[in-house]
Amino acid sequence: MSMPLQQKLAVAKYIAGKKIRGEKKYPLVLELEPLLQCNLACAGCGKIQHPDEILRQRLSVEDCIAAVEECGAPMVSIAGGEPLVHDQMPQIVEELVKRKKFVFLCTNALLLKKKIHLFKPSPYFAWMIHIDGMKERHDQSVCRDGVFDKAVDAIKEAKSRGFRVYTNTTFFDQDGPESVRAVLDYLNDELKVDMMQISPAYAYEKAPDQEHFLGVKRTHEVFQAAFAEGKRKKWRLNHSPLYLDFLEGKVDFECTPWGIPCYTVFGWQRPCYLMSKESYAKTYKELLEETDWSKYGRGKHEACENCMAHCGYEPTAVLRTTGSMKESIRAAIGH
Repeated sequence: MSMPLQQKLAVAKYIAGKKIRGEKKYPLVLELEPLLQCNLACAGCGKIQHPDEILRQRLSVEDCIAAVEECGAPMVSIAGGEPLVHDQMPQIVEELVKRKKFVFLCTNALLLKKKIHLFKPSPYFAWMIHIDGMKERHDQSVCRDGVFDKAVDAIKEAKSRGFRVYTNTTFFDQDGPESVRAVLDYLNDELKVDMMQISPAYAYEKAPDQEHFLGVKRTHEVFQAAFAEGKRKKWRLNHSPLYLDFLEGKVDFECTPWGIPCYTVFGWQRPCYLMSKESYAKTYKELLEETDWSKYGRGKHEACENCMAHCGYEPTAVLRTTGSMKESIRAAIGH
């Protein structure tokens, strides 16, 4: 199963308009990072390794609106850092929803119950809660005990208030097929979240843990086994069937790094939000037109060699799906 029908139709209309106008490079999702400060120090993420003066910086409501309108993406994923640390986050979400953008607020959920009254349910808004496995595995991943239980309580609270609740799960080499199945079964069947997003971990340059990232071969092995016996058809996965095929190694295609551009406190990040050692553009136009996109992707850049992350390959899968009647039908029925 993929995205909700209203969102699917809006994105299909957006892509069709781009194709009619002959545009070759355009965003599907804006990765918006209004701050880099976080209230966790996860082993697989190095965002909080920045100096304090950087961690204190914030994008304003106006900055966020301008970035969204500048690139024109129909969907906005608000990340960080921890977005709920930002005092103006309710206003940012409200303004983007007014503009009928599909907004996903990515959060570790530690502050969600405290701040949930500041947000309103909407078909254009969903909480995207970080769950990296069952209790022991998740708490190990975020380097703090008790976080899994707080995230689960937050999911239940948000659902009880009528919010859409999605989850985002990143898998490392400690995660075998059984652990993948266990967490997805739990989220799907027990917590009944609306959608689940998954991705192999990427080796952030600043991440404290540089030893436990899935390579391409291991990614294929894990997901082939996890998806066996038709399991992936059961789960409410927020992905195209082609991207799931890609994780299993059934198909291969190139990265589309401009499909999910990132705007952060430093500007427009080249080439994607995973690679902070490259450079930043002042405008979206500069990002699109002055970046040498041919340098990036497996076989082209050393930092891309083991990457199979959704931010680069899901856009490729979506564009291939919309360009094929067979794949469009397959996506529509969730197979």
